[in-house]
Amino acid sequence: MSEFGYIPEAPEQSFGNNKGIFKPKDIYNLDQADKWTNYGQLELIETQTASAVATLDFTSIQESTYNVHFLTMNNIENATEAYAINIQLFESGTIENGSVYHYAIQNMRTDGSFSEARSTAYASLYGSADTDNAEYAGGSYVYLYNLGDGAKYSFSTFHSMAGYDNGTDHGFARFGSSVLPQASTVDGIRLISSVGGGNISGTFSLYGIKEYS
Repeated sequence: MSEFGYIPEAPEQSFGNNKGIFKPKDIYNLDQADKWTNYGQLELIETQTASAVATLDFTSIQESTYNVHFLTMNNIENATEAYAINIQLFESGTIENGSVYHYAIQNMRTDGSFSEARSTAYASLYGSADTDNAEYAGGSYVYLYNLGDGAKYSFSTFHSMAGYDNGTDHGFARFGSSVLPQASTVDGIRLISSVGGGNISGTFSLYGIKEYS
């Protein structure tokens, strides 16, 4: 009996082209060999842990492989209280840090208040809620689209929460979207303080989302 239980021999298996009847063990083995079709799966590119750094760069994002990236931010803090952690993009190796990004965000607090903010002249994509530099840490996830497509704009969506203490309010959430409105090939991302100059901390993992090609 051949691999995956076929007699006399198994058909060739590949991502996007699986044939036959599969046992759970077959599926596991094919998945480990990157031959099992599972669209939308997350594939880890890199995890980095930062402790009070001014910037954190992901410079090997595999932009020619993935059209959609997924970034997680865990246990995040900003040395400057009430500042978020945001994202700047590298265009063909050159960081874009000018006031050219657009964003629209919604803020929600546990005291029942809501607010919104927007800009067409900002220096980064928004990435998280404002964080407290001492008592609480936050978390966020960000989807980034079209980074490697030089004919399209790069844009993002995010959801985030953080504990924040202003005397009466202890919870803060934010969601929104941002765009770099210029067609370019993005081959890296940089994490920074939302205002600049503040050091950031946390664990950051960048994934690619598998698609059929």
